[in-house]
Amino acid sequence: MNLSSRLPDIGISIFTIMSRMAADYNAINLSQGFPDFPIDRKIIDLVHRFMIENHNQYAPMQGVPVFREVIAQVIKRSFDKHVEPETEITITSGATEAIYAVVAAFITPGDEVIVFDPSYDSYNPVIRLNGGIPIHINLQYPEFSIDWEVVRKRITPRTKMIIVNTPHNPSGSVLGEEDLKELESIVLQNNLLLLSDEAYERLIFDGNIHQSVLRYPGLSSRSLAVFSFGKTFHATGWKVGYVVAPSQLMSEVRKTHQFIVFSVNTPIQMAFAEYMKTPEHYESLGSFYQKKRDFFLQQIKGSSFEPLACGGSYFQLLSYNTISKKPEIEMAEELTKKFKVAAIPVSVFYQDKSDHRVLRFCFAKREETLEKACTILRTI
Repeated sequence: MNLSSRLPDIGISIFTIMSRMAADYNAINLSQGFPDFPIDRKIIDLVHRFMIENHNQYAPMQGVPVFREVIAQVIKRSFDKHVEPETEITITSGATEAIYAVVAAFITPGDEVIVFDPSYDSYNPVIRLNGGIPIHINLQYPEFSIDWEVVRKRITPRTKMIIVNTPHNPSGSVLGEEDLKELESIVLQNNLLLLSDEAYERLIFDGNIHQSVLRYPGLSSRSLAVFSFGKTFHATGWKVGYVVAPSQLMSEVRKTHQFIVFSVNTPIQMAFAEYMKTPEHYESLGSFYQKKRDFFLQQIKGSSFEPLACGGSYFQLLSYNTISKKPEIEMAEELTKKFKVAAIPVSVFYQDKSDHRVLRFCFAKREETLEKACTILRTI
């Protein structure tokens, strides 16, 4: 067959590559972002209960009604934002499907979408698959902050959307109130759409609060905010997320969503709805993961790796600039094969492959896992 690839430059994701390498070399896997500890047994019991109660058929395309109602209550409690559960919330198969559904709903051939690098690796391919043109702007190293004047200069008559991610994967940086005000000004002045990837919304540290686009009325009127229960409740394999947007935008997202997955696992939606009625189940997550970050940083003391600031997510960047001048991909391979600790090279998240000699480590692990890994890292 004479086939022509729509993504000829895209191979297997770095997450798959490093996790496979970790397994092949019996290395501690701090590369792919998933916990190695169990989720709350209460959620499992709730899923089982709703299965026994025969909630096993298709959910409504937009999500189980009681689930969307609970999410609306959580949004009101968290961001003081009223959202209509019937028309402004849609349950998706994880945040990645939500991102695809949003981009597919609005991006047409020739539309430009601004993306900040290092960026989650689905953004660029999704934009291109829908005929859009990704416009990559590098975050300012080492703070991974946005230069808003650069953003203004890169906007053209073809710019349709901006994608932001806070807390940020892979850097762990977070956007502040002034950032959101700048973003709001740019979006409104240029009549743009905003896709806000807030998958790590609950994982924010040091007394800060998550600056969701939902806190800003003008911005939220042009925004589609994406969230993830896999990140919130340590159940990445269940693939449940959701989108929040004004009804006129959401109606378009639902058109694409229904032909990607149609609907999402019914008993899990029912279980999450019941579980989230207790605020402690989601409001304690920031302190839970801050303890893990702090434990990882404590364990890494005495090593030649230098930690960069981490204000959120469950990723810690470590610079190895005083250890080696090798490119990040080579260093990640050597760390896995020779020293038996797997990490992610940050350069793969850049369109221009910027290489600052920094690796990303996931600290969503048991303390014994982190201690074992850091004992090795201190010897390098």
